[in-house]
Amino acid sequence: MTTKEYAIQCLKDEAQAILDLIPLMDDQFDKAVDLIMDCPGKVIVTGVGKSGHIGAKIAATLASTGTPSFFINPLDVYHGDLGVMSANDVVLAISNSGQTDELLRFIPMVLHMQIPIIGMSGNPQSLLAKYSTYHLNVSVEKEACPLNLAPTSSTTATLAMGDALAIALMEKRNFQPQDFAQFHPGGELGKRLLTTAQDVMITENLPLLSADMHLGQAIIHVSKGKLGLGVAIENDCIAGLITDGDIRRAMEKWQAEFFNHTVEDIMTRTPKTVGPQAKISEIQKLMNKHKVHNVLVVDEGNHLLGIVDRYACVL
Repeated sequence: MTTKEYAIQCLKDEAQAILDLIPLMDDQFDKAVDLIMDCPGKVIVTGVGKSGHIGAKIAATLASTGTPSFFINPLDVYHGDLGVMSANDVVLAISNSGQTDELLRFIPMVLHMQIPIIGMSGNPQSLLAKYSTYHLNVSVEKEACPLNLAPTSSTTATLAMGDALAIALMEKRNFQPQDFAQFHPGGELGKRLLTTAQDVMITENLPLLSADMHLGQAIIHVSKGKLGLGVAIENDCIAGLITDGDIRRAMEKWQAEFFNHTVEDIMTRTPKTVGPQAKISEIQKLMNKHKVHNVLVVDEGNHLLGIVDRYACVL
């Protein structure tokens, strides 16, 4: 086999390991999800070695999707970290063999505190499974390692089961994109879902027109505004909007008579508007739906506060 073929076989083995988990899913999974849902405290994920690394990722995924969670190394428990645990918590203990000595020495402390345990291992007959309130079976037929020694398929399967747990909890909690954004305020999704029109709208040198302004003069205001539009104002309220496209079409239609017409003759009387607290994600949907490049930001009295253009929505 070539180097590439070895890599492809590894991917196939790990993919098969994940698929093989499906027949192992039983009511223990449902009960584990319900246990976490009913937990008034937090989920404490623990594991040693490679299982610990996978556990840290599972804890991070749970925490970022609405389930308060963090990882703790069982070895640290003997040096004071037991104080972070309470009877309101749930422990998710991970061990491929289910017989890891360092982890098993931690279990009696958890049981003494009457904290329920969700065990995750590849051995449903293990001591970890025996002492768990519920056990999630992540056994694999073989490791992707050619020696069948290095944790590969087993860690992939465990990680996938952790993701399945997180996704199931998201569904049970009706976890929405805006909830996700609150846990990821620095990411692109967070910015789109948390940033408002007020944060990005243009407020200075707005291209303001009057409805009776002649189009020749209106062109100058639209050009200076550099937004490709002009907003007609009457009695301090928005009366309409004209765009570069409106002007070009009017020129083609009226030609020499163009300069005899006014803004009122070509303006859109119901331009797209949003409030200052509208989210950028909502504004993007509005622009895409109506095929517009700008929206007007208004207050409850239809007074112009600013303009949001398409480029401001690219965060």
